[in-house]
Amino acid sequence: MFVSYKWLQDYIDLSGVTATELAEKITKSGIEVEGVEVLNNGIQGVVVGHVLEREQHPNADKLSKCLVDVGGEQPVQIICGAPNVAQGQKVAVATVGAVLPGNFKIKRAKLRGEESNGMICSLTELGIEGKVVPKEYSEGIFVFPADAEVGVDAIAMLNRNDEILELSLTPNRSDCLSMLGVAYEVAAILGRNVKLPETNLQASTEKASDYVKVTVEAKEDNPLYVAKVIKNVKIGPSPLWMQTRLMSAGIRPHNNVVDITNYILLEYGQPLHAFDYDRLGSKEILVRRAADGEKFVTLDDAERTLTSEHLVITNGTEPVALAGVMGGANSEVTSDTTTVLLESAYFNGAPVRKASKDHGLRSEASARFEKGVDPNRVRTAGERAAYLMAKFAGGEVLEGAAEADTLTVEPAVVSITLEKINRVLGTELVMKDVKEIFDRLQFGVSIEEDTITVTAPTRRGDIKIEEDLLEEVARLYGYDNIPKTLPIGSTTPGGLNEYQKKRRVVRQYLEGAGLYQAVTYSLTSEEKAAQFALEKRDTIRLSMPMSEERSILRLSIMPQLLEVLKYNSARQNDSLGVYETGAVFLANGTDSLPVEKEHIAAAITGLWESHSWQGEKKAVDFYVVKGILEGMFAKLGLFEQVQFVQAQVDRLHPGRTAEILLNNEKIGFIGQVHPTVQKDLDLKDTYVFELSLKAVLEAETPALQYEAIPRFPSITRDIALVVNKETVSGTLSEIILSAGAPLLKEVHVFDLYEGDKMEEGKKSIAFSLKYLDPERTLTDEEVTKVHTRVLAALEEKAGAVLRG
Repeated sequence: MFVSYKWLQDYIDLSGVTATELAEKITKSGIEVEGVEVLNNGIQGVVVGHVLEREQHPNADKLSKCLVDVGGEQPVQIICGAPNVAQGQKVAVATVGAVLPGNFKIKRAKLRGEESNGMICSLTELGIEGKVVPKEYSEGIFVFPADAEVGVDAIAMLNRNDEILELSLTPNRSDCLSMLGVAYEVAAILGRNVKLPETNLQASTEKASDYVKVTVEAKEDNPLYVAKVIKNVKIGPSPLWMQTRLMSAGIRPHNNVVDITNYILLEYGQPLHAFDYDRLGSKEILVRRAADGEKFVTLDDAERTLTSEHLVITNGTEPVALAGVMGGANSEVTSDTTTVLLESAYFNGAPVRKASKDHGLRSEASARFEKGVDPNRVRTAGERAAYLMAKFAGGEVLEGAAEADTLTVEPAVVSITLEKINRVLGTELVMKDVKEIFDRLQFGVSIEEDTITVTAPTRRGDIKIEEDLLEEVARLYGYDNIPKTLPIGSTTPGGLNEYQKKRRVVRQYLEGAGLYQAVTYSLTSEEKAAQFALEKRDTIRLSMPMSEERSILRLSIMPQLLEVLKYNSARQNDSLGVYETGAVFLANGTDSLPVEKEHIAAAITGLWESHSWQGEKKAVDFYVVKGILEGMFAKLGLFEQVQFVQAQVDRLHPGRTAEILLNNEKIGFIGQVHPTVQKDLDLKDTYVFELSLKAVLEAETPALQYEAIPRFPSITRDIALVVNKETVSGTLSEIILSAGAPLLKEVHVFDLYEGDKMEEGKKSIAFSLKYLDPERTLTDEEVTKVHTRVLAALEEKAGAVLRG
């Protein structure tokens, strides 16, 4: 809401308070003022001039040579390029030495050989936005009324010596979407009175009800409709002061009748609409819901297709306005209009909002109806508009109005105790202080013992419960005056639970391992929704998605992480590892909310190590990613409980993929992205894992035990085994560890051979075995005995033989 400081003075005495000071007071009272704009913008030396003569420039077709009286001893010659400059006009003239916006200084000059002593200005050259300049002056200079005094300050006449306060209003404070609403707010802050606008008028002996009948079918949508009739209006420009106030508020002036409706919109916060009575085509106004598929042409000459959710004003048969949004082209006020039917109504916000959204026609009027207007201002606003039309359009206002009224207005009555006010705010206010605050707000007040009962005026529709009264007392008493108090009672120090601590450990570990954390959308497309899912479930579609690419709740994090790699790779960042912890969403029946499960996933592509000094490079592979996971499990104390079992997973490489088991329960997968998928994404070899973080972090871990560093030497034996190609090293390691216990402490694979020197269908795997007794030194005989047992177990259980 843009509030003119000078206009506000029409309703309240602001003496002793500058615009900047007022902005600070309003902000401290709870309504943020985003800024104060000085309209003058440093302009100096611009006066009203009178064009005495105008002739064609002798050396330029598009320039005029003008003789202009600027209030000095002699008229001056000015060369002007505006197409609409003419003899007899009163115009804004920047004299020699004047300063225009942007610190543009006017100097004497010669244009095509002719001397120019100043500049005849358009409104945009004086700092007024082009979108609010009246259309007749949008391509040329502005022309003042004929009675404008020559030589006076043109900036003052254009009300550019004003300051504009920009209010950032929350939805509950729709009362301040009007100058009067702001005046009541400022009056409460300053403790001053509000002066209401003039509405008394001399009505005709004819009655408005003889000219029009009002019927409302959709009574819930439109409980009050008031139609006034003004005859013999003369369409023309509105007064300059009204035009300038509208322009300062961001509204373009049109003509006196339309400008008055917009002026009342800003003054009272009550939207009005003026119809050309003679073009209505009937003497009836019927308000109803539109029919599905009904056509209607709005003021912008666009044909709209309506539905039964839209509210329309009709002449009994066809629509003449989309209620609360925009009028129709068939009843528009034009230069030929002589009789105006003035609409002032109370519309429910829901159908107005629906029509505004469906047709992309959000306006100042629709915004106010959506947030709620004061029902007690509907008639007063209409009276005020009729008064101004009689005064500035020469209209004859017919007596009374045609109405349809089923509106019940009941002001809110809320009670609160003084004890609660002081207890919540921490103050020591007495009843006199509280009553004074509500009196300043012009609320009705009654007191009974410790209880104060407040009757809120209908303009303050936000006052409904005790907490609203508390807020009013707090903000007008002054937030700065509320004492600072420490909380009383026991406090609980904040901290992380075990799950949160472990999740933080996981994140810190992965970032320490060189991965970057990513945060991606929880929404994906139908195509990607089920890719890489650990659990196969039906997809969950949003009822109103922002796009098809973001329409389904994800079942896996992996597709989004691969998109992250694709995005970075396309920008030459092709060696990258990212991880994400986030929720996936599993369908839980049509009538239940989805189950959210926290997953962790990572994707790594390109080079894992690159040491340019040593010339060493290592591409990421399966064992790099497996090593990261093993380190994470070891950090969480779960290393002994985890297994990696070769598996087939859709969209992953068939020979480089494994399922991850925790206590023999599948919790995720690890592997290389399938080459065809890599090609589609334009990625190098990419390795990924995804697992249920919830299962990992909630798994029971044995208590941490420490072992002393061994004092006795260990004995190492290496073996190379020939086995079937299908046999995996993990199975052999388990057999070795089981057979060699308790002396066998470690087993490591250090070689794998599959070549032409091996028997077909066979491979060679080499292991390093470490034997150790922490209490004594082992003998060769003891180790040989256990080692022989290990070889026998390998042959018996896996068919493994020593390689010769």
